[in-house]
Amino acid sequence: MKRLLRLVIAFWGVATFLWAGGLSLESPDLSDRLSLEQVYDGYRCGGKNISPELLWHGEPKGTKSFAVTMFDPDAPTGHGWWHWIVVNIPVHLHTLPKGAGDPSGKRLPAGAVQTLNDFRKPGYGGACPPKGDAPHRYIVTVYALDVEKLPVTSDTSPARAVALIEKHAIAKASLTSRYGR
Repeated sequence: MKRLLRLVIAFWGVATFLWAGGLSLESPDLSDRLSLEQVYDGYRCGGKNISPELLWHGEPKGTKSFAVTMFDPDAPTGHGWWHWIVVNIPVHLHTLPKGAGDPSGKRLPAGAVQTLNDFRKPGYGGACPPKGDAPHRYIVTVYALDVEKLPVTSDTSPARAVALIEKHAIAKASLTSRYGR
């Protein structure tokens, strides 16, 4: 009887989650493989270094802002590579336009901040895996945060920014694309 009760409770939890939806992320610019638009324009990578358009919805109650990251867990650094970190996206916004990662920040919503990436520059730094590596995974994630503002600036390190994001995340959704050269 206890087993049946546990199964009913588990089913109810899954059904409630599916009915409620949850945070989801979409992009008309991302597919299984990154295009040259999203590839870095330095280190002989030959891309255009344009951040993808992102759209999200379904954030939980209590969301006060959003953050977006792009991470390569396959980079040969021992700790991955942060390509893009944007925080303090106002809660009423549910999109970043293509090119929002421009280092000037002019395409970002008011109040949003791009911290340093692992190229040591603020803004979007596209894919640029070593030649001959198997295709790397590039994980774009939107986070729903429980604070309106994180205490960061354009020179905040990726490690510090991500630690703050994770501390305040109440939901997240991701898309994964691959790229190799």
